[in-house]
Amino acid sequence: MIDRQKQLLSAIVELYTKTAVPVGSQALLEHYDFGVSSATLRNDMVALEEAGYLYQPHVSAGRIPTDEGYRMYVEEMMGDTDLSREDQRRLQKELLMMKAKNTRLSRSTAKLLSALSGNLAVSGMVGKDELYDFGMREMIEKPEFQEIDELCRLVETLDTLDEKLDGIMLELKDGETRIFIGNENPITGIDNCSMIVAPYQTEEGRGMLAIIGPKRMDYAKNKSLIEYMRKFLGTSMGVMVILIPHVW
Repeated sequence: MIDRQKQLLSAIVELYTKTAVPVGSQALLEHYDFGVSSATLRNDMVALEEAGYLYQPHVSAGRIPTDEGYRMYVEEMMGDTDLSREDQRRLQKELLMMKAKNTRLSRSTAKLLSALSGNLAVSGMVGKDELYDFGMREMIEKPEFQEIDELCRLVETLDTLDEKLDGIMLELKDGETRIFIGNENPITGIDNCSMIVAPYQTEEGRGMLAIIGPKRMDYAKNKSLIEYMRKFLGTSMGVMVILIPHVW
């Protein structure tokens, strides 16, 4: 893959994340300056599709990233992104207020992460019967879950999420952040989603932060959210999960 095609794939991921609409060459030219013609961009998109990084849902539609395309983006193009100062201040303020009020952190952190991510957040302690979730309304409003079959499958999976998280925890090392994309997802039934997980250790036991949602997600921001929260909660307790959708 040449550098221009890498830039093109990154641009398609970013545009699709924002719009949930298959990306065509005209939209790319309106938002980015590649220094080449529309025809050249279309040829590059065909090459990326043949390589398995893009998918065209309809003959007349633009392209969207495949699982392999998202993986390429995450591994080679995304880079590390710090949370905005505004998000950092909001997190610090809310978390300090939670500690000061001695509120139930599992429930409060799920609510906070749902608000910051705009997705479904689940929080609880690993191996304990304590799991809270917020953001289902935001989740079902995503384009990915407008079909009733997809929505039912998501809800059924969430009903047994606590059992499945314990198994995932056994494979993760402390301090590790792992991103599962699409069919890589170890939770059966949500292979149209991605999941970011990051365990941490507290005096009360092992906690986990995770984000689950559509593959059309802001990986950089949500990875930063997870890692920032992990640092802050290292002396607290919790398991966190954020759900985010993916559009085909």
